[in-house]
Amino acid sequence: MHPSLLQDAGCPKEIPHNEKLLSLKYESLDYDNSENQLFLEEERRMSFLGFKCLEISRWVICGLIGFLTGLIACCIDIAVENLAGVKYFVVKQNIEKFTEVGGLSISLILWAVLNAAFVMVGAVIVAFFEPGAAGSGIPQIKCYLNGVKIPRVVRLKTLVVKVCGVICSVAGGLAVGKEGPMIHSGAVVAAGVSQGRSTSLKKDFKIFEYFRRDTEKRDFVSAGAAAGVSAAFGAPVGGVLFSLEEGASFWNQMLTWRIFFASMISTFTLNFFLSIYNKKPGDLSSPGLINFGRFESDVSVCGLLGALFNILNYWLTIFRIRYVHQPCLQVMEAMLVAAVTATVSFAMIYFSNDCQPLGPDQSEDYPLQLVHICLFIFLVGLLVPTSIVKHLFCADGEYNSMATAFFNTPERSVRSLFHNPPGSYNPLTLSLFTLTYFFLACWTYGLTVSAGVFIPSLLIGAAWGRLFGILLASITPDGSIWADPGKYALIGAAAQLGGIVRMTLSLTVIMVEATGNVTYGLPIMLVLLTAKIVGDYFVEGLYDIHIKLQSVPFLHLEAPATSHWLTAREVMSAPVTCFNRIEKVGTIVDVLSNTSTNHNGFPVVVPVAVCGLILRSQLIVLLKHKVFVELARSRLTQRKLQLKDFRDAYPRFPPIQSIHISQDERECMMDLTEFMNPTPYTVPQETSLPRVFKLFRALGLRHLVVVDSENRVVGLVTRKDLARYHLGKHGLEEMQLAQT
Repeated sequence: MHPSLLQDAGCPKEIPHNEKLLSLKYESLDYDNSENQLFLEEERRMSFLGFKCLEISRWVICGLIGFLTGLIACCIDIAVENLAGVKYFVVKQNIEKFTEVGGLSISLILWAVLNAAFVMVGAVIVAFFEPGAAGSGIPQIKCYLNGVKIPRVVRLKTLVVKVCGVICSVAGGLAVGKEGPMIHSGAVVAAGVSQGRSTSLKKDFKIFEYFRRDTEKRDFVSAGAAAGVSAAFGAPVGGVLFSLEEGASFWNQMLTWRIFFASMISTFTLNFFLSIYNKKPGDLSSPGLINFGRFESDVSVCGLLGALFNILNYWLTIFRIRYVHQPCLQVMEAMLVAAVTATVSFAMIYFSNDCQPLGPDQSEDYPLQLVHICLFIFLVGLLVPTSIVKHLFCADGEYNSMATAFFNTPERSVRSLFHNPPGSYNPLTLSLFTLTYFFLACWTYGLTVSAGVFIPSLLIGAAWGRLFGILLASITPDGSIWADPGKYALIGAAAQLGGIVRMTLSLTVIMVEATGNVTYGLPIMLVLLTAKIVGDYFVEGLYDIHIKLQSVPFLHLEAPATSHWLTAREVMSAPVTCFNRIEKVGTIVDVLSNTSTNHNGFPVVVPVAVCGLILRSQLIVLLKHKVFVELARSRLTQRKLQLKDFRDAYPRFPPIQSIHISQDERECMMDLTEFMNPTPYTVPQETSLPRVFKLFRALGLRHLVVVDSENRVVGLVTRKDLARYHLGKHGLEEMQLAQT
């Protein structure tokens, strides 16, 4: 029997992590509609006006998705700003208080404790209440849109923990951003709104029932992800392209417009409520033009830095999978990172003497200059002699550049690197900050907290890019011929993020919309392509790495290049459990209850030739409602089911163990004709693997029946059968399947 149909009872429940394993615990989603008699009858009964109403409903849902996503993004922004402001105020007051009595060591401890406390709350709710809310959520959404059913990825509980967790993570001073979690939040909102009910709250609003299937939900989740990008960056077009480039497994023109509509509503909602709150949206606008005469070496370095970031995070993630898998250990690690980040920030300020005059157009909104001065008084007075204090102390009307980089929210730090005039940072400050923040961000991504990597990547690249611009101007006789170093910061930011996540077209548009100047489009596209090429030479993108480390059966756009010699006969699962068109109830119950297999699709044969395909979920609903054929001397009668009965059970179909079937009922028969899909996709057993892969991937299939020359079922191709083949260092390799 094929290994994908086995779950060896002798295998351990937990196995050491091995990247050459493919997990059996992930199931596929049904992105291909089952066109059974019930479905076709409903479609044929629907009038032209009915179809128009459904189309209007899709637009209404997309509008609701955009509105709610923008509202959530606004709440996250306001909460982070307020909590960060309170934290800064408390520390500043504490420093001023203890300056008078000479006991300032408590202030350093207070800063670290506040950060650790915020992060502890965020880590506890993720580790103990909803582990699915960890990280940015983008890899999980990519998998969902690819057709993989990731457990609890679009639940309401996941959304609540995600929002609260990212607020705590950012307010706790970790080297993270809130943009990735906003994308995940938008996807969860879309999954919930489009169903017109909440299964978590057991509340059904009796609306949008037609869309309760995987095919429709997928399209709305694409819109939600795009709305999240739009809310995070103020980039509606970039959101559409992000959804297309990074996730969507299906696309058409009308879907594009609906997704764009959701993105526009999301951006409008965010800007509207932030304007009421009297706060500017968090754009990265960088006015002015730029001469991108020479930036190739800067971009190549950022591509290398992106690859280095991914490699280090890869090994760190493997270590976490093997040794830091207990919730208590995960919370302790997150608190340790928060404390180390705070301590390193103080130490960096201590070693910095980069004092700059506070100009009238300074972009920092927080009154941090006083905090910077107080921190310097504290650190210098505590740790160094008075003679050195004179060299490190920033006078009135000055601020410390290192403190500006570390003690702002990451978004404000990025804007300061983009906007601040030449001379605002010296090369040593930028070098130390880049090196330190690079390793902090690498250590932070993958913690059991809700956090993204977009803004930390932009911040690292902006610092490195600005440093490159300063050095380029300093080594030339006439430095004025080079562009403002802030423009090199923009190029470095794009290249660093591109080198880590390997996005090209969508990231170009996001950066253009965020900076507000289309002039940057071509140079940014060139640097992103260069960074992607350089990074891909060494390692995959960060999201693909984390998908691979979770052993997810992810299907890329194309089959492995050297797989033409494989055929459907060699990759299919066999033998296959089939049902007759009229099957005994006891047989169906026994097959579904068999714990050694977990089939989700069953070919229907008459007598041996395939005549349809029926899903486990459909059989569960039929057994629950006892749709049995009447027998002699039996009072059981067959009940007429409608599609509503299947939609009401979606997506949490009950397990077979929860359905009671009596001994008399086991002897009844079940007619599958009306409920099976009578036109399943089939391929001959000699079909090449690339052709099978293209058909499976393009149509969003979950099962592909393999038949012989007489149309008899000889095997079944599933997602795992295709995903286990990949290109390795030594050509085409086959991964092993395991219950991990």
